[in-house]
Amino acid sequence: MALRIPAAPFSCRVSHTRRRKGRKAVLKRAFVAPDPGRARLRTATRAVLGVGLAVTVVALSGLPLTASITGGLAALLALFTVADPTVRRQAVTTALLPAVGLPVLALASALHGLPLARDAAFLAVVFCGVYARRWGPRGNTLGIFGFMMFFATQFLHAVPTQLPHLYAAVLLGLAAAGGVRFAVWPIERRTPPPAAPAPLGARGLARATTRQAFQTAFACGLALAVGQLVSQERWYWAVGTAWWIFVNTASRGETLVRGFRRVVGTLAGIAAGLLVAVPLHGAPAPTAALVALCVFGIFYTAAPSYSWMMFFVTVMAGLLYGLLGVLHPGLLALRFEQTLVGAAGAAVAVAVVLPVTTHAATDAWIRRALLAVRHCTAESTRRLAGDESADPGPHVAELELLLTKVRVSLAPLLHPLSPLRARRERALAVLAHLDDCARQARGLAEVAADPAASHDARLTAACDRVESALLALAAPGETPGAATGPGAAPHHHPGAETALAHLRDLEASLASLATPLREGPRGVFASAA
Repeated sequence: MALRIPAAPFSCRVSHTRRRKGRKAVLKRAFVAPDPGRARLRTATRAVLGVGLAVTVVALSGLPLTASITGGLAALLALFTVADPTVRRQAVTTALLPAVGLPVLALASALHGLPLARDAAFLAVVFCGVYARRWGPRGNTLGIFGFMMFFATQFLHAVPTQLPHLYAAVLLGLAAAGGVRFAVWPIERRTPPPAAPAPLGARGLARATTRQAFQTAFACGLALAVGQLVSQERWYWAVGTAWWIFVNTASRGETLVRGFRRVVGTLAGIAAGLLVAVPLHGAPAPTAALVALCVFGIFYTAAPSYSWMMFFVTVMAGLLYGLLGVLHPGLLALRFEQTLVGAAGAAVAVAVVLPVTTHAATDAWIRRALLAVRHCTAESTRRLAGDESADPGPHVAELELLLTKVRVSLAPLLHPLSPLRARRERALAVLAHLDDCARQARGLAEVAADPAASHDARLTAACDRVESALLALAAPGETPGAATGPGAAPHHHPGAETALAHLRDLEASLASLATPLREGPRGVFASAA
């Protein structure tokens, strides 16, 4: 049947409607996104309290404005980047921040008048800061804090004579943030959450942290060189852009998408800065109120929308420049130029320095997600057979975290501007089937927790069929083992019937998943990204 092409006026109306819905979707992702237990709301509110207390304490101690900014930044970083799995480890990491931050401050200020040595030291800090991620959340936090202390020194044009003030500000800011986080408002759970999935394994230059250290150093070096051609005074914004684009990315496609979102958020923040920050001329009271609002926005939108987070970061930077008395429209335009330079440096780095494709990263995460499904099914089977030591719960939690990794890895293919439409549809199908697998695995684990639902021989046969489907996906060249026979007569317990339904649906989801995973020359992820 021939397709009717709608008339132009109707097409325009559809296009306008889609754009309007798209804008609403962006706002919804950032501000109406699910917030279980109001965790984002509480974390953002606590951040405003912690940063506000830090700035207030530093100001009341008689230190200058630059010290107040430094203390506020230290508090913000401590609240934003410390992400250890337990409260005890979070406290230790917070206490270790000065051991990294203070020496970096001294180094950066001492090299202020020596451009070549300063640039070399900055790149060394970049490399070490990324390499430290191999030691988990603590290494990541300490690396970020060291980088940002060097960055802050450039932002404030600090010199050695200011070090006592800056040291005091950092210590006061961290003390204030720690007091709010661990004493005034300790909202973290006292029991550790599920451990984050370990990075994709490799050795040598193929290891994620080593590879990213070289990539980030190359990107920041390129951004530094080009940024200084654009501006000898504000080049560090290009370096900061390149650095942050590489945080929490694993593949070429992820890095490119993150760079795009950073540029979009920065451009929107500059537009807002022209309307808000420039007319204020650094007026203390309204500027402080707006900075507090930006801190809230940074923490509240960080998880659902990187673009919105960058919007608030950019507006806050403009307000701080206003407090320092150097803000003007040309400075905001320069800020955008440096952001473009940094994003371009990151794009070149992931293309030419030890690149990892979206296909390779996503394939590895999906294999680990399927392995988690397999473990969950096996543990549920053991539990239903009467083994009280079997516990599928941890594997269900691991599966949820791995699915988050898959979504992040597939983000380049799912981006609205991606030209790979067919692969986008297949990626959406993969996510839908994996989500269904996770839903059935959760349901199976809930049924297995009921001891009365056990000892049904049909469950063993169904679990064997699921095992065969998983083997067919993970290793298509292997011949799955034969399913176990039904054995003894089944006990028709309602719980067993529910478990069987979950297993049948899980088997169907795995069978459906095979098609999008194997389509195309390299599967759903066949992409130059």
